[in-house]
Amino acid sequence: MVQAQSRTTDSLAEFLRSPNLEESPAWELFVGVVSQKPLPTLYHSILQKRLVSAIDGAGSDYEAFPELHCVLAENSIVPDVTVIGRGRCPLGNQPVSGPPDWLIEILSPDQSTTKLIAKIQACLVEGGHLGWLIDAEERVVMVFWPDRPLVLLRDDEVLPVLDAINLNLTVAQVFDWLPG
Repeated sequence: MVQAQSRTTDSLAEFLRSPNLEESPAWELFVGVVSQKPLPTLYHSILQKRLVSAIDGAGSDYEAFPELHCVLAENSIVPDVTVIGRGRCPLGNQPVSGPPDWLIEILSPDQSTTKLIAKIQACLVEGGHLGWLIDAEERVVMVFWPDRPLVLLRDDEVLPVLDAINLNLTVAQVFDWLPG
């Protein structure tokens, strides 16, 4: 796998003026480092697609988006799945201002688990309510809250969601979406 490109930058404002923000895979600024997300794998794409569909199908005041740009106080991130209240959806083609209410990251090969955990924690510190980190290789989902310890869920354990979302999904159901 080809390593994603990265470089340092002077500021969030400088990053937001960059002409390559619309490129795919997406670029992020996190703790002063600009990096391009890795190309998604088949498993990553399947999980992302199914999660967005399941969350949107749960009928609530929230919307789920793949790869939606969110601007935090000092960082600019693009979670694999961003869930925000409908009232927070940007007008026009703008990034989300502030952290997602719920963000989901799907660990890709050669991606730093530590960096993804730090990104989830940064969102929770700035007002996010829930974060998942999905590791398909280990078949585990790490769950993060702003006010509780990390939880590792496996098998038939039910995944927590935002209170207003009517979704009953187990870890096994998530991984059953993957072929083989």
